[in-house]
Amino acid sequence: MVAPPDNDVIWARSLHHAHRGTPALVGVSLGVREGEILAVCGARGSGKTTLLRCLSGQLVPQQGEVWFNSSPVHTMPPLQRERMRRDRFGWIDPEPVLVPELKAWENAALPLLLSGVPRRAAKATALEWMERLDIGAAAQKRPHLLLRAEQQRVAVARALVTTPSVLFADEPTATLHAKDAAHVLRTVTTAVRSHRITMVLATHDPDTATVADRVITFSDGRRTGTATVDDTEGRAACSLSV
Repeated sequence: MVAPPDNDVIWARSLHHAHRGTPALVGVSLGVREGEILAVCGARGSGKTTLLRCLSGQLVPQQGEVWFNSSPVHTMPPLQRERMRRDRFGWIDPEPVLVPELKAWENAALPLLLSGVPRRAAKATALEWMERLDIGAAAQKRPHLLLRAEQQRVAVARALVTTPSVLFADEPTATLHAKDAAHVLRTVTTAVRSHRITMVLATHDPDTATVADRVITFSDGRRTGTATVDDTEGRAACSLSV
């Protein structure tokens, strides 16, 4: 094994993975620098989610290496990977996955509560993020009483409450209307910039990709290109990949 460059928080080399014999990743290599927002662009089914799951330790690639801060994720025992995901990573799904029995603020505070943070402190942090996302008024409601856009904002708050080292966002605004999507994306990017959080963003939307520092494009599990975002290049690269 070869250790990654010192300035790469996430580094992957020659990733291969297949689902039921169908290739999802084919020889993918990449590095993500500290504080960088990297957009992974491609059509649905191009391998973006599989890549994010491998980089975040949710999925062990069938071949290849994944490193986080010079630690080999691909060889970590399951419990160590689970602890790393809980303590160091945040994750946003396309669909909000909330615990129905918990209030909105409890869902947002869940990573802190599971880490042993006192309930009062966890609640205060969760409410702070919910206010930033304009969902603070729904703190006492349970998920079934929330609109889909509100549920997604709670899920975003949950991903940010720990101030993770790396935030993985898999089509985080795909289910939202344009106005809600713009607000959520703006809040998330402001947070990662101000806290120097590294972000890996999977999207098929060229406009969403413009928040990134760099865009890589995907097709059929293969990395097909890279562009630095300066208003038009990243959007164009993403447009060509979908």
